[in-house]
Amino acid sequence: MKALATVIGMAAFLAASQMIGGHVMAAPAPGETAPDFTLTDSNGQSVSLSDYDGQRVVLEWTNHECPFVRKHYGSGNMQATQKTITDEGVVWLSVISSAPGKQGHVDGAEANALTEERGAHPTRVLLDPEGEVGRLYGATATPQLVVMDAAHTIQYYGAIDDTPTANVNDLKTAHNLVLAAFEDMDAKRPVAVPYEPPYGCTVKY
Repeated sequence: MKALATVIGMAAFLAASQMIGGHVMAAPAPGETAPDFTLTDSNGQSVSLSDYDGQRVVLEWTNHECPFVRKHYGSGNMQATQKTITDEGVVWLSVISSAPGKQGHVDGAEANALTEERGAHPTRVLLDPEGEVGRLYGATATPQLVVMDAAHTIQYYGAIDDTPTANVNDLKTAHNLVLAAFEDMDAKRPVAVPYEPPYGCTVKY
């Protein structure tokens, strides 16, 4: 039944464009090449996806004020996921697409303070206040994840797990789909669940 729901959800995802912040954008789908982009990171340095050619990459849309994000960071679940993956040499790019004046918007210094305070393990934190990259990737929720292989082909897109609640107790039974995607990739088999509908707070474009 879960497999059927995944197939149906994936078909709907591939068929539909999304209305995001007043713009109709088609999200890149699993199996497609991730679109390149350039953003400024929390230290004021320019970062492009193409800087990491030949490396596996995770994009994580985040908003520290969102209860769903707090669930994953407050419990240490997101940090543990980040560390497990980055310890394997994967690049983890946290993206903040909240617009100025909107929930979750921070400057570089504030972003760095959050990383330190929470003991997070991103490779870089990228600032997207205009929402250009968020819209490019069809990001609708925080947290939302995109996993790509070394050729930057998208292997997984969507929620961090299969339990769409803000209740930290639900992590005990949730299936971490980001870690599962890497397990499949490491075993050189197709990712079993390439798409799970994102859940959380809306991205504050």
